[in-house]
Amino acid sequence: MSLTLKDARVGNASAPKVRRRGALCDTRAVSEELRKLVVFVPADALDAVRDAVFAAGAGRIGAYERCSWYTEGTGTFLGAEGTDPAVGEAGREEHVPELRLETVFPGERHEEVVAALRRAHPYEEPAFDVYPLL
Repeated sequence: MSLTLKDARVGNASAPKVRRRGALCDTRAVSEELRKLVVFVPADALDAVRDAVFAAGAGRIGAYERCSWYTEGTGTFLGAEGTDPAVGEAGREEHVPELRLETVFPGERHEEVVAALRRAHPYEEPAFDVYPLL
């Protein structure tokens, strides 16, 4: 019998392991499409953004909740005329300390997680990426 990753995702009890790209993968933890959220946030807004995306369904890995990772960096931007930046002023390039926050979420929660992020983030245009996890 030939098994695929799709077999494992639908909970095929006879398929605890499948072969993917030449490697044997344990599929017991594979239950749904996961995505990774990466967002850049000022340090004083980190807890509010984390709380919001976690409440929307992000941050769950197995039996663990509120899973995330973050590190410091510097964000840069130049707001066009008519913008209202939360930091600095329009028309001037800004360099601001930020945190890169990463977490995962089920693909079916995409709209809710992104909406929660936008509501909680202090920036007029928050910078974020969403990646499918293979």
